[in-house]
Amino acid sequence: MYMVDLIQKKRDGGILSDEEIHFMIDGYTNNRIPDYQMGAMLMAICFQGLNKHETVVLTSEMMHSGDVIDLSGIEGVKVDKHSTGGVGDKTSLVLGPMVAACGCKVAKMSGRGLGHTGGTLDKLESIPGLHVDVSEEDFINQVNDCHLAIIGQTKALVPADKKLYALRDVTATVSCIPLIASSIMSKKLASGSDTILLDVKYGEGAFMKTKEDAKVLAQTMIDIGKSLNKDTRALISNMNEPLGYAIGNSLEIKEVIDTLNGHGPKDLLELCLQAGSQMLMQAHITDNEISARKLLQDAIDSKKALRCLQAMVKAQGGDDSYIRHPELFEKTKEVISIRSQCSGYIKSLNALSLGIVSMKLGGGRMVKDDDIDHSVGLVLNKKIGDYVSKDEVLLKVYTNTGLSKELEDSIYDAYHICDEFVSKPVLIEEIMK
Repeated sequence: MYMVDLIQKKRDGGILSDEEIHFMIDGYTNNRIPDYQMGAMLMAICFQGLNKHETVVLTSEMMHSGDVIDLSGIEGVKVDKHSTGGVGDKTSLVLGPMVAACGCKVAKMSGRGLGHTGGTLDKLESIPGLHVDVSEEDFINQVNDCHLAIIGQTKALVPADKKLYALRDVTATVSCIPLIASSIMSKKLASGSDTILLDVKYGEGAFMKTKEDAKVLAQTMIDIGKSLNKDTRALISNMNEPLGYAIGNSLEIKEVIDTLNGHGPKDLLELCLQAGSQMLMQAHITDNEISARKLLQDAIDSKKALRCLQAMVKAQGGDDSYIRHPELFEKTKEVISIRSQCSGYIKSLNALSLGIVSMKLGGGRMVKDDDIDHSVGLVLNKKIGDYVSKDEVLLKVYTNTGLSKELEDSIYDAYHICDEFVSKPVLIEEIMK
């Protein structure tokens, strides 16, 4: 079998056999197939696509290219959740403790941020002492003890995806739905959980720009999960504005704590209640959304969910006093208020632009080796549908390096204010199963 023949076959619209996909992934992972040939294949896939069976086989081969975590040592149904990423998306840090407090076993491996989307691990590491590199044995013990662990992926997990993702990034082959779906699902499946809930976002602040593309991606991932015997469901959610009010690592952790104390943003709480309801049903803790929402709300009202977060932080070496006293988080040198230049209703709010501002303040990475300033970011005061008066605060900028005219202009450009009344946007468009 020769790689050049497979490239030609896919280029001409052919369907790759199971054996050919195995040859391709195994050969590339083990350095027998060079980057230039795999790059050509990725481009051929971008143009010709993969059918459902090819996508499932590709995912399975990637999943088995390295370690597959065995979570059989954890009692009960193991649940996992994945978001396709967005600005201010701290959902896992609220949702994980909520469902864990209801009896779910949440064994989650997360990633770091790159570009305008913040990574869950980076947010967690704003808590002093907390470590995300946890051994498999300690991971299992922690989930058994406090029902919740959020850790980094091991280096041996899905090495094929690490190589392919890096190559896709430099060959303009990132935005291909079968490749996106196989990348996400190979990691989720190798992580070992019994169920997977996907939060597939669309809009300016998300990778998928339209609701239609988000639904295609979600259905592709659901099909993969079901083909490999995993209960997989998806939410389609709107990311045309940031989720919640905070953008930035420790600022988002503070908002997580506020939410678990019952004082969080309505959109973040609603997303977690709807996502959590699906997860409780997947874990067979309840069989309907009404009772699931009640259990989740009770977990917040009783502070049981907050105590789950504290227990996880402590188990991973973090200083859990920061959860009880969020005022301990490091403060920035300056907090700059950005005031509205006119009166009216917020018609649109470009989440991508605000995410990039936070990144440029030091809250994210432009390249993988960049250091992160966990204290900086933005806290919004007004969102879509809100009325704002002239000179009223739109948002506050938390910075250690001042605020350049360029970044200030970017913030103002992100807001579109009009005279007519504007309704609040729908957050969750659909739940797919």
